[in-house]
Amino acid sequence: MPTKQKRVRLPKNPQPQEWQAADLSEQRIASYKPFNFVDGEGVRCSLYVSGCKFDCPGCYNKVAQNFHFGTPYTQELEDRIIDDLSQSYVQGLTLLGGEPFLNTQVCNRLCHRVRQEFGHDKDIWSWTGYTWDELMKESDDKKELLSLLDILVDGRFLQAKMDLTLQFRGSSNQRIINVPESLKTGNVVIWDKLVK
Repeated sequence: MPTKQKRVRLPKNPQPQEWQAADLSEQRIASYKPFNFVDGEGVRCSLYVSGCKFDCPGCYNKVAQNFHFGTPYTQELEDRIIDDLSQSYVQGLTLLGGEPFLNTQVCNRLCHRVRQEFGHDKDIWSWTGYTWDELMKESDDKKELLSLLDILVDGRFLQAKMDLTLQFRGSSNQRIINVPESLKTGNVVIWDKLVK
């Protein structure tokens, strides 16, 4: 009798513009972690937004998939993030989640404020379950967020491709993308400090 193969569950795959922040986001924050070294290059201030629909098996932050989790985003928190970013040893802001591109009301507001206060002296990184190609077909609010970033780590986490030795990524399908160069050339340009 043949053995039954266990079916591997994969993350969800949305159609272009199927998931909209305006319909989904509760503008809530799962957590804020200032002055950390794990969410990108250098010392970073990391904002974890609440809510994600990709539902990647093995997600390291499953609680933040819930759009109702956490606390509301406030002006007070935004001012604290800006104050923390103003420290000379802080390299930049990181957006994670949850899914930043399904929380564009919060992320776009904060990124515009960072650019207003610091120009490009502080860099902005974001993780997303979307691939670059998917974002190219997405709504204006998502493209606006993308245009404000320096670095994007794209793609869903795939357990079958998990590799704990990778820089700033959980699975080998994910890429660390130089956003300004990619937008300028029309092709994905990988971060020039990629080691593995």
